[in-house]
Amino acid sequence: MDVAVIAGSKSDKKFVEGLLKILDDFGVDYDFKILSAHRTPCELVEYLREAESKGVKVFIALAGYAAHLPGVIAAHTVLPVIGVPLATSVLAGVDSLLAMVQMPSGVPVATVGVNGSKNAAFLALSILALGDESVKAKLLDYRKKMAEEVLESNNP
Repeated sequence: MDVAVIAGSKSDKKFVEGLLKILDDFGVDYDFKILSAHRTPCELVEYLREAESKGVKVFIALAGYAAHLPGVIAAHTVLPVIGVPLATSVLAGVDSLLAMVQMPSGVPVATVGVNGSKNAAFLALSILALGDESVKAKLLDYRKKMAEEVLESNNP
């Protein structure tokens, strides 16, 4: 397993679909779980240990409201943690965003934009590309196709 994707609650599942499709499209082995930093803290820590023993290289954590999930994960691993703040509160995700980016020194969480789960997938792919030439080649091809699509929009 290369990537572990963890959502903080069942209601966050709808934000995961695009992310998982990208990982599928790139042929990346992943696992998806719903675990809460506050309601299932023991199970979360147990899962993190299990995921690391299975060779996970990157964690992606999606959470709204207090959004402590990515920070708790980062407190229990030195592997990269990508946080996805979700717009699930009356503050439209700003609370979640700030909770993720204001981590103490030495325990970072790489954070994408609010509801930016697809960019979390691409950031994870970029991290994996450091040691996987196949993922790197697929990313380069994807970027080339994006550029071509932009340039095509100039044609009548």
